[in-house]
Amino acid sequence: MTAVRPPQTPSPTHDATLRVTPPGHPPVEVVYARRGVRGGEPMLLLHGIGHHWQAWEPVMTALASRYDVAAIDLPGFGASDPLPEGVSYGLDSVVPLLAQACAGLGMDRPHVVGNSLSGLLALAMGLHGHARSVTALAPAGFWNTPERLYAFAVLRGLRTGARALPAPVARRLAHSAAGRAVLTSAIYARPGRRSPDAVLAETRALAGAAGYAPVLAEGRQPGPLIDQDIPDIPVTIGWGDRDRVLLRHQGVRAKRVIPGARLVRLRGCGHVPMNDDPAGVTRIVLDTAEQARG
Repeated sequence: MTAVRPPQTPSPTHDATLRVTPPGHPPVEVVYARRGVRGGEPMLLLHGIGHHWQAWEPVMTALASRYDVAAIDLPGFGASDPLPEGVSYGLDSVVPLLAQACAGLGMDRPHVVGNSLSGLLALAMGLHGHARSVTALAPAGFWNTPERLYAFAVLRGLRTGARALPAPVARRLAHSAAGRAVLTSAIYARPGRRSPDAVLAETRALAGAAGYAPVLAEGRQPGPLIDQDIPDIPVTIGWGDRDRVLLRHQGVRAKRVIPGARLVRLRGCGHVPMNDDPAGVTRIVLDTAEQARG
């Protein structure tokens, strides 16, 4: 396997933009980075709430050695535009926009890989025929009410802290292992592995995410967010055994809803496992994509 890009590598700037158009509204610019085997099988990487496409840097180079890989900033996150007023951040709105983005990238039914919020989006893309395989890492939506309230309290706390933190203080914290733990230990089991530049950039992304509150509001809707099996494509659900946001037993519930899915425990990993175990996450993604060929 090609060497995995080390998590300490600073996050670079974005590569390009494309436009997606919500029905009846003006277009929205979406930022993406693209690497890999042009003409190869497509793979789409989707980040979690409050994050940006650079969350995938620890694994992107290894995945790009075999696939045509695009990582995007979701609308309202990272450097992408927010959705226009009146456009929902719910699955019924965002999934078609992601399908538009794939069409704009020339990616026909990519392998879709998502974390947290985007684990849920990846599953929804698979359910609606927009993916040839799905790898969902700690996907949202398989909680009960107390677990959802707990997760949202953690997420609101992260957001409040990021917005309240003066830039010079954030910079000082990011430049020490202990400070990086203060800023990111809720989502990483090994926060010291993150580079200062990466931690500072993701703290800014969290503070500035226009889609944060609307996405949380969508998560309060009654009923399960995914309630159907996805029988026709390979699906893997991975869950870190040190996830402090979405507790790992939610993976068992996800498996009950999607019985054909492979459920994988990510040992020593937190909520964003690409940083904690890049080699393990790369292997899981590649294994899932390979199943779609067989």
